[in-house]
Amino acid sequence: MSAKKTKNATDNIEIRGARQHNLKNISINLPKDQLIIISGVSGSGKSSLAFDTLFAEGQRRYIESLSSYARQFLGKLQKPEVDEILGICPAIAIEQKTTTNNPRSTIGTSTEIYDYLKLLFARIGKTISPVSGKEVKRHQISDVVDFIMQQNKDEVVIISANYKRANDSNVLSVLRQQGFSRVIHQGKIAKIKDLLKDETTVLANNLQVVIDRIMIDHSDIEGRIADSVQTAFFEGDGECSIQIKEKTHHFSNKFELDGMQFEKPSTHLFAFNNPYGACKRCEGFGSILGIDDKKVITNKNLSVYQGVVNCWSGEKLSKWKDRFIIRAAKFEFPVHRPYHELTDEEQNILWHGKDKCKGIYQFFQRLESEKYKIQNRVLIARYRGKTNCDECGGSRLRKDALYVEVASKNIAEIIKMSIAEALVFFKKIKLNNVESKIADRLIQEISSRLHYLNEVGLSYLTLDRKSNTLSGGESQRINLATSIGSSLVGAMYILDEPSIGLHSEDTERLIKILKELRDIGNTVIVVE
Repeated sequence: MSAKKTKNATDNIEIRGARQHNLKNISINLPKDQLIIISGVSGSGKSSLAFDTLFAEGQRRYIESLSSYARQFLGKLQKPEVDEILGICPAIAIEQKTTTNNPRSTIGTSTEIYDYLKLLFARIGKTISPVSGKEVKRHQISDVVDFIMQQNKDEVVIISANYKRANDSNVLSVLRQQGFSRVIHQGKIAKIKDLLKDETTVLANNLQVVIDRIMIDHSDIEGRIADSVQTAFFEGDGECSIQIKEKTHHFSNKFELDGMQFEKPSTHLFAFNNPYGACKRCEGFGSILGIDDKKVITNKNLSVYQGVVNCWSGEKLSKWKDRFIIRAAKFEFPVHRPYHELTDEEQNILWHGKDKCKGIYQFFQRLESEKYKIQNRVLIARYRGKTNCDECGGSRLRKDALYVEVASKNIAEIIKMSIAEALVFFKKIKLNNVESKIADRLIQEISSRLHYLNEVGLSYLTLDRKSNTLSGGESQRINLATSIGSSLVGAMYILDEPSIGLHSEDTERLIKILKELRDIGNTVIVVE
């Protein structure tokens, strides 16, 4: 008898004497590792059995299994009105409600896709200079050694470094004491002792120190070259020059190009929840309190001449419109063309102005400078609202993070894609052998989570969509996709009407997902 009871408790979840809310002393056995549907008319006790009895008892038992120190922060949960429940699994409830009001939380962060994207960009991201469009590289000693060893036999290579120390009249004496014998002065190699003998005036900021002169004979000279290059990087403050046949090649171990210093990619650089990676203007929220363009321009079918700019109306303020029309003629601005037909460049002139032609932002800057006038404060308040941050463009990240690309896309462009587009992008992504070894596992995790979000009918959402703007059904399906992606086994999932509002095709895909969740070893209970 005892063995039989143990077997049943292992195979089934046994509920005895459930009296919570509308339940009338219900006793029932629920098989484990199955997809179970609880249905009935409104008020029949479906949710009372699933959420207020099963889930509440599962949660209570989990909290009681924790230490007394941890329990003091969680509080005590009331035991549901039931005689006993045997064989209960760890319970996870996925209800139709928005799970968070945090304005920083997005679909990407809540599904952990953004965490994997940060790792991907930190590991294989290429920093591209916005000036020349070239990849920014930090040269290692091995890069310079390989370059020199590729030269033809009997080629003479001169390794030198710009002298980066403070200006000193005794610079040549100092260099000689350090063991250097030659410098490049006025484009020619000269011996230090000869310059000292002739009492030649040499300025430190116009001087190159010859570190070594090597003839390439492909013998065992790599160690000597490496030592010389290391010395050149040290003396040249991270820069060295290689001269071959009167042609000079520059190398730098600094992360810079085109006169710009770049940040080395790291996970913190792509974290908008971290002060290091967040945009300084909007502090990682993506929006600021500024002039709302939707309030300034309400009817895009109007032209500037017809009064498309709402704040340039009235007897006094219309003078701004008149001055814009007169001065914009210099740029052949189409004042009679509807706003929605203007090009990006023309809209930029209207908003930001050009030369003496003042735009909408200059108008509000004038009002800000005269805020002591009450009518100006009222006018600014009328057109103020939440707008995209003008520094990061709504990406929430500092500019340096947007210079890093994977497969010609930066992280902001990827999270602005819909889930369906992002899934296609990662399926077709092309990487070289080294990048594939590093990123294969990351791309697999990202693609898996995107696949499940697509399967539950959320292909139209973007990864940067805020979690607190989702409907209850969308939030529930995101939690469901996240649960499947986490590959948790041996748990009891309880869902509240997951198919409500879905198209019949999406309902079939949802059922397929629920069956997958069951097949990996979970008990799935659906209230319908």
